[in-house]
Amino acid sequence: MKRIVSLALLMAGAALLSGCPKKHNVIEPPNAGSQVSGSTQGDESASTSSRALNGDANAQGANGMGAGATGPLARKVIYFDFDKSEIKPEFADVVAAHARNLTSHPNAKMKLEGNTDERGTREYNIGLGERRAQAVRRALMLQGVAESQLTTVSFGAERPAVDGDDEAAWAQNRRVEMVYGQ
Repeated sequence: MKRIVSLALLMAGAALLSGCPKKHNVIEPPNAGSQVSGSTQGDESASTSSRALNGDANAQGANGMGAGATGPLARKVIYFDFDKSEIKPEFADVVAAHARNLTSHPNAKMKLEGNTDERGTREYNIGLGERRAQAVRRALMLQGVAESQLTTVSFGAERPAVDGDDEAAWAQNRRVEMVYGQ
């Protein structure tokens, strides 16, 4: 609870330090007809995640905004430390940007997909993925996003973004993906 309050205060402080509000270019979430369906969504999410991690702001797929999305709103993946479900401070601006977008578009929906690396039992990883998704959900709701706009799901280690048995691969798999329109 103390960490949630600290995170909320950190985000509120960042908003106050940014000065006068500027007009933000908000990109609408894709409409339901343009989404990838079926089993290709997992493959698309994995490739989009790795492109997003490498800084490709034009990464677009089932969980992507348009190709013109830039800045924090273009980033749709929150990464976590090993065995942790606390949002790192470096992702506060990403969460805040998506919160602003969702509050300005009350009909928009977002699914938060919690993931873990392959270490740990299946049951533990499902629980950890859920805790991570819930942490992002709480952070969004603290910034005014309606509960009805958010759903969470945990895939545990079932949908790795990157295959590998090293820290670099594991770090990319410890994540929550924010998927619009679900």
